[in-house]
Amino acid sequence: MLDIKLIRENPELIRQKLVIRGMKSDSVEKILELDKQRRDYIGEVEKLKSLRNTVSQEIAKMKKEGANADSKIADMKKVSDDIKAIDEKLALAEKEIDNAQRDIPNIADDSVPEGNSADDNVQFRIWGEKASGDLKFLDHVELGKKLDILDFGIGAKISGSGFPFYKGKGAILERALINFMLDSHRLNGYAEVGMPYLVNRESMEAAEKVPKFEEDMYRTDPDDLFAIPTAEVPILNIHRDEMMDPASLPVKYCGYTACFRREAGSYGKDTKGFLRVHQFNKVELINFCLAEDSYAQMEEMLNHACGILEALNIHYRVVNVCTGDMGFAASKQYDIEVWSPAESKWLEASSVSNCTDFQSRRAMVRVKRDKKTEFVHILNGSGLATSRLYVSLIESNQTPEGKIIVPKVLHKYTGFEVIG
Repeated sequence: MLDIKLIRENPELIRQKLVIRGMKSDSVEKILELDKQRRDYIGEVEKLKSLRNTVSQEIAKMKKEGANADSKIADMKKVSDDIKAIDEKLALAEKEIDNAQRDIPNIADDSVPEGNSADDNVQFRIWGEKASGDLKFLDHVELGKKLDILDFGIGAKISGSGFPFYKGKGAILERALINFMLDSHRLNGYAEVGMPYLVNRESMEAAEKVPKFEEDMYRTDPDDLFAIPTAEVPILNIHRDEMMDPASLPVKYCGYTACFRREAGSYGKDTKGFLRVHQFNKVELINFCLAEDSYAQMEEMLNHACGILEALNIHYRVVNVCTGDMGFAASKQYDIEVWSPAESKWLEASSVSNCTDFQSRRAMVRVKRDKKTEFVHILNGSGLATSRLYVSLIESNQTPEGKIIVPKVLHKYTGFEVIG
C-alpha cells in the first residue's frame, strides 16, 4: 500500500499516476476525506483524555482532603463514555482508509512508458535467433503426444482443464529445468528455500494478493488457506513484522514451487496446452534491499533470469511494461518473453518487478538507520516459470525426424541428450 502521508501531501500526483495506469482517481478523494475525519477524531479524543487525566488528579486530591468528588466523578464517567464512542469511530475510519488504500496500486516510476495494454510495452532487448529452416514446426501439444511426454487429457481427467500431466522423459526434462535454474541462482547469491504451498490470509494480504485478486485464487474451507499463486507470497512473508539489519541487505532468496491460479478473468484467451494453465511450476527470485539500491538490484535480477535463457539458447526479448499493463504492486516491471516457432509469437515466461516499499509497508518489513525507521524495498522475479519456457524449448529444439534435442546444460540433470 502507499504511504498515507504521500497521498495526503501529494494528492494531485497520485491522481495523475492513477490516470496513466488507466484507473479512476475517486479513491484519492475518499481517502483524503476519511483521513481528515480520522485526524479530527484523534484531536477530539486526545483533548478528552487530557481532560480526564487532569480531572482524575483533582479527584484524587479532593478525596485525599475529604471533599465530595461525586459530581466530578459523574462528569468523568461521561467523558470516558465519549472517549469510547470516538475510539470506535476512529477504528472504523482507519478500517475504511485501509480498504480504500487497497484500491490504489503502486505509483509508476518515471522510466515506465505510458500505455493502455501489452501493445504499448516497449521492447529494449532481444537475444538469439528464431529457429529457422524448412521444418514445419509441430506445436508443444502435438510434440507432447507424438513423443509421449505430455498428456493434457490425463491432467483434465484427474483435475480439470488447465492442469498439465508430464510423462517419462517429459517429466525428467521438467525436473531438470527446475534443478538447473535453482543451481544457477544459488551461484548468483540467492539462498534456496523450500516452503508451504498453502498460506494464510495474513500472508496473502501482506503480498497484496487479497482481497483485490481473491477471485483468481484457490481457497480452502474451513481453514481459510490459499494455494499460492506464486512463491513470492511465502518468501515475502519470511520477514513479515520484522526489523531487518540494514548491514545484511540485500537479502536474496530463490525457491521452487508449483503455482495455482484460477484466472477467473481469462475466458476467451488462448488456452491451448501450456499457454494458459491453472497449475504451473516456477522458480521465484525475491530480493529485500535498501531503497537506494532497488533499481540497480532490479537490473541484476533481470540479468540473472535472462542468463538462464541464454544458457539454454532460447530466443527471447525483454519489454519495459507500460503503465496500463503493469502489475498492481509494481513500480516498474520487465517482462521476458520467449519465442514459440509453432505459434509464431512471443510468450511471457517471466516478470521482474520492483515493488519499492508497496508490499513492505503492508507486511511491516523495516530497517532502522540513523535512528529512523524505513521500509525496505522488495523485488520479485520469475527465474523462470517453466510452462511457456517448456513450449519454446521443445518447439525450438525439434528435428525434422520429430525428435527433441536437449540443451547441453541440462544433460547432467536429464541423463539423456535427445527425446524421441
